[in-house]
Amino acid sequence: MASGGARTRSGPPPDPKALRRDRKSDGEWTVLPSAGRAGDPPAWPLSEHEDSDWGEREAELWRRLWASPQACEWERQGQDLEVALYVRRLVEAEQPGARANLATLVRQMADALGLTIPGLRTNRWRIAVDQVAAKRAEKSTPPESARMAARDRFQVVDGAAG
Repeated sequence: MASGGARTRSGPPPDPKALRRDRKSDGEWTVLPSAGRAGDPPAWPLSEHEDSDWGEREAELWRRLWASPQACEWERQGQDLEVALYVRRLVEAEQPGARANLATLVRQMADALGLTIPGLRTNRWRIAVDQVAAKRAEKSTPPESARMAARDRFQVVDGAAG
């Protein structure tokens, strides 16, 4: 085991709202569109799996992942092979009796692709706020004065057990 020196993910995660923004090591944050990537996914780069259930599940995940906000960066960086390997390992990890260490590998791959909150931070990616959804949620939430207090929602039931 190596001694001393920095470790991967040592220290606090990067924070796009940090007060001190003049550090060169802080880098720039990329804002990903909340609507995700438009268009068809790239061609599947791996050989087809002999089990048709696997192929269907891989195709479903492949389409869903390439519609995500992170897919904009994967496309820009040419990461279709990395995404395909993630999909294949994820499908393998979903199988009954899958090796326990496969779940760890899948989580690490998800982090590297920015599919988790820590992964987004590590890649210095943020997903833009969907302004339309935010306004819709704001309109559907009743004003504070219209909300009932928890105490007011309770009702006293008269009657004794017997």
